[in-house]
Amino acid sequence: MADQIEYKTRGELQAMRAAGLILARALDAARAAIAPGTTTADLDAAVDAVFTEAGALSNFRGYHGFPAVICASVNDEIVHGIPSRDRILREGDLVSVDAGCSWDGWHADSAFSVHVGEPPSMDEVDLITAAQDAMWAGIAAIRAGGRLGDVSWAVETSVLLSARQDGRRYGSITGYGGHGIGSAMHMDPFVPNQGKRNKGLRLADGMALAIEPMLTLGRSQTRELDDGWTVVTRDGSRAAHVEHSVAITDDGISVLTAVDRGAAGLDQYGITPIDLD
Repeated sequence: MADQIEYKTRGELQAMRAAGLILARALDAARAAIAPGTTTADLDAAVDAVFTEAGALSNFRGYHGFPAVICASVNDEIVHGIPSRDRILREGDLVSVDAGCSWDGWHADSAFSVHVGEPPSMDEVDLITAAQDAMWAGIAAIRAGGRLGDVSWAVETSVLLSARQDGRRYGSITGYGGHGIGSAMHMDPFVPNQGKRNKGLRLADGMALAIEPMLTLGRSQTRELDDGWTVVTRDGSRAAHVEHSVAITDDGISVLTAVDRGAAGLDQYGITPIDLD
């Protein structure tokens, strides 16, 4: 696999950062549009408008025939939900928005989960928090010279810790996960959300990874709907999905899709993200 990994120059990582900032603005626009009565097509349009204004290209639309700019997954939908004017968001729904764009040929990918209005239970608040904590744990484990398994192990361990603290079991999705990113949206290596320390590919300067845990309030088994895209939980439990794209350098890491480069999320780990400029 190592010979298939893309290593970026500093300038190329800077271009990815530019794409990441555009994507961050677009996802902020989607988040601001989320309210009871909004359709998932409205969220798609909000993101598309930011891309168009910035001169960025959606890397979702047309990807293997995908028909939209974002994936909008609601309640028991885990990933790859197709936006629709017929999908009206209701008070208490849980919606995950995943999007990506390219700028000057370089890609960014990010996702968030949030409730529509007030969450129906503390279980669901904890679910989103557990997913976010797992993502940041994985990001904090990234370093040049480290192993890919360290990242996957950190994500998995964080999920187990959250489950113990919250007094419930979270389903951690297998078969779907993070990935390399750069001159294409999906590249080697695949980044599982479960793994072992000190195993796997050695991480190095110039690599970039998208880290994306997916958790459920039930079991981890999934099925794909007849639309050929939407992945749902088999038991009907609700799901959360979060993601950031991260650059790796010998100087440290930088979260390309976070406006603050990941400073707030990494502070608890004593890590200060680098400025790529």
